[in-house]
Amino acid sequence: MAKKHILIVPGDGIGQEVTAVGKKVLDKIAARFNHEFTYDEALIGHVAIEATGDPLPAESLEKMRNSDAVLFGAVGHPKYDNDPSAKVRPEQGLLKMRKELGLYANLRPIKLFDELLGASSIKPEILKGADILFFRELTGDIYFGEKGRKNNGDTAYDVAEYSRYEVQRIGRKAFDAARTRRKKLVSVDKANVLESSRLWREEIQKLALEYPDVEVEYQFVDATAMILIKEPTRFDVVVTANLFGDILTDEASQIAGSMGMLASASIGDGTGVYEPIHGSAHDITGKGLANPMASVLSAALLLDISFGLKEESEAIISAIDQVLKKGFRTRDIADKTTDPSMILGTDAIGEEILKLL
Repeated sequence: MAKKHILIVPGDGIGQEVTAVGKKVLDKIAARFNHEFTYDEALIGHVAIEATGDPLPAESLEKMRNSDAVLFGAVGHPKYDNDPSAKVRPEQGLLKMRKELGLYANLRPIKLFDELLGASSIKPEILKGADILFFRELTGDIYFGEKGRKNNGDTAYDVAEYSRYEVQRIGRKAFDAARTRRKKLVSVDKANVLESSRLWREEIQKLALEYPDVEVEYQFVDATAMILIKEPTRFDVVVTANLFGDILTDEASQIAGSMGMLASASIGDGTGVYEPIHGSAHDITGKGLANPMASVLSAALLLDISFGLKEESEAIISAIDQVLKKGFRTRDIADKTTDPSMILGTDAIGEEILKLL
């Protein structure tokens, strides 16, 4: 029996709706497998700015540090997207959370459920069997380097910066994961042009000597972007820098049919944060249309990675697989062959998952 304290951080937009379903699934798992999960909630993003003026209040950060894991929703609001000059923004809360909790590794599994082969814009015969685990470095690179304006504001700059230890720690996690899978690792960089990428490649090459059982391939990011669409089954574990990882994993979401199906884990040496990769999607907020399966799959990742409860995690994945096999869909993963009566809203498809658990 596991006794764990989980912090629920819904955030903004559809984050509120999908995280509610993820929490219900965790409750069901606790009841079925005789675990004891306790919960608290915290604010982040636009809702936190509205309530406190701060996108990540000190109270929220303290609750995160004191929890065993965090189930997170999304941050963002259109008012900030349309105002580039806004000094306080929801995304600052997200970046601060990653930095303060030391969440340097973002894991994004890209696994295709066979029932969704038709939901992707890529041909089914290209996709079948795709199963990729991305490791995106999360606390360095252009997002955290020096930035500013010069020449009377006419020139803007963002510095992409990495230190050796930052590459080593994400690289080691990726190599360790590759050992438990198909023993293939692709390291993605732009070492033909960028000095930070040359350091990245040097460090991955050094690490590779410690993992002789793992086959390592080095690819430039532009080539990887092409191969992901052309031959996705070629990849097993992929490790890359923050900016490249951000772009490539969104591209790879098309392999799974929808961003609404993709979970992620942000981990370091303390509390792990688990979240769907989709954003706050204010265009569908409050309409009950959001696909909660990425949040539910994030809960499965949480159980597996932070708590070591693999059987419980697999029970959730199996329940989603069965829901899809029965023909149930949310709007984002339906296609022209889907029976309209089988297209369900957020809560209704959540209930189908709970029934099968």
